[in-house]
Amino acid sequence: MKQLNERMCIVTREKLAADQLIRFVLAPDGVLVPDIKQKLPGRGCWVTAQATYIDQAQKNGLFARSLKTKIEIPGNLSQLVDELMSKSTLGMINMARKAGQFITGSSKVDHAVRNGEALASFHTTDAAHDGVRKINQARTFFSKMVEVEIIPSFQLFSNDEMSKAFGEGNYVHGAALAGKAGENVLKRASILANYRGLNLDKSAADGD
Repeated sequence: MKQLNERMCIVTREKLAADQLIRFVLAPDGVLVPDIKQKLPGRGCWVTAQATYIDQAQKNGLFARSLKTKIEIPGNLSQLVDELMSKSTLGMINMARKAGQFITGSSKVDHAVRNGEALASFHTTDAAHDGVRKINQARTFFSKMVEVEIIPSFQLFSNDEMSKAFGEGNYVHGAALAGKAGENVLKRASILANYRGLNLDKSAADGD
């Protein structure tokens, strides 16, 4: 079935919904710019939102071919895109936190997961295995109790990255809660995880 707002990836030639792709535009100085919010003016081209495809497009000269002009490409384009997407995701997490739709702290997260209030759990990349395992058990418990799909779990940022984004405190475990802001966190985190080639952790938790 044809989706609205489809665009074609210059690497795969596959047509996908716009939120599954990264848009690139040419700045006035001839530099290729990632248009993460897809709002910049000018002619653009689209690449499937995974780092590997951006690397292929850069290596094979597909950006210049698509835009039909000489362009200057930042050295590590896929890393630049990752940084921009990370900044956007962290910003949304902070907004959700201020709106009461993103909580932190192992006990609060465990409670939210076990009571079905959490849309997804989050852990820092340097979180202790035992802490992650306990919340994974809570994810499995709720899934089996009410017979629903297990909520996803993400490990995208380090403790230092999260603490700098929040400007305070010490972050290890978190959860996105129901509501528009929480849903936006889940959406952006899912896109970033997919971009990095990470599988969402929806498997049964260990130690169950």
